[in-house]
Amino acid sequence: MSRIHIIVPGMLTTVQDPGRPGWQRHGVTPGGAVDAHALRLANVLVGNAEGAAGLEITLAGPTLRFSEETLIAICGAEFDVTVEGRAVPAWRPVRLTRGAVLVFGAARTGCRACLAVAGGIAVPRVLGGRGTHLAAGFGGFEGRTLRAGDVLKGGPPSHWAKRLAGALAGAGVFSAAHWEVGAAARPAYTAAPTVRVMRGPQWEWFNLEAQARFLHERFTVTPRSDRMGLRLAANGPGLTGETLREMVSEGVATGTVQVPPDGQPIVLLADRQTIGGYPKIATVATVDLPLLAQLRPGDSVGFRDTSVVEAQELWLAAGRQFATVKQGIALHAA
Repeated sequence: MSRIHIIVPGMLTTVQDPGRPGWQRHGVTPGGAVDAHALRLANVLVGNAEGAAGLEITLAGPTLRFSEETLIAICGAEFDVTVEGRAVPAWRPVRLTRGAVLVFGAARTGCRACLAVAGGIAVPRVLGGRGTHLAAGFGGFEGRTLRAGDVLKGGPPSHWAKRLAGALAGAGVFSAAHWEVGAAARPAYTAAPTVRVMRGPQWEWFNLEAQARFLHERFTVTPRSDRMGLRLAANGPGLTGETLREMVSEGVATGTVQVPPDGQPIVLLADRQTIGGYPKIATVATVDLPLLAQLRPGDSVGFRDTSVVEAQELWLAAGRQFATVKQGIALHAA
């Protein structure tokens, strides 16, 4: 069984999977990788099931030593990643030799990268998922961020991964596939996206001016943002407009845009709560959530009105594209 030794932990490195659905009625958020699409793609690139556990790396990355030959893939934000001073490419399978030390520097663009290892990170399932729930202190590796000296175990790689690793074998401490997931199949990451939203159940609580500003102005990501939510600052006054009514807490979803009394929107992300008592002005279309996952303090975001039907069609189209990419990747070691 392969082992991954944590030499430098990075700013915020955790074991994550795509989430643990089905427990919200008990107050447990699905959690998982903030950019679940990047983790799913990375897993497919190393022959794992889409739901395998990997590492989520935030802004400044870790230094990792691999005890055995390993097939890895890195997707998401663009980091400086090296082995013995040589740049390691993203969005493709990479074979590391035994003892290789993988060094993540700072993110050049974006906020979070996902690292998948053939066989996945072997941590126990908790409530059906392997992801780290930081607030509750369970899941992942001891329910916390990684620290120097931690040792992670890798699971058994698939036959596909073994064949591909064999095909990539050669001189040097690492070797990368000559093919990659093309730009057309990746999220269109940018530091200033405009994401599609559906009007929320309390949309009518906001006056016409606040509604128009929400859909036509841009908002700045603040340093208070984290895995729970993207906290935004309006360029002018907050979105309250007039005194809003009090409400009873009700269910929320990943992508829900809440507006607290100060009028500064919060877009809920992976580690969100399961209910909330702030008015919900909108919900971000699921297909655009990866764009929000990569925003860092100082970036900006705008919102564009869409319908539930269009959001569903976009999600189905994204699913078909992912299936096509997955099928194409599988052919490389058939």
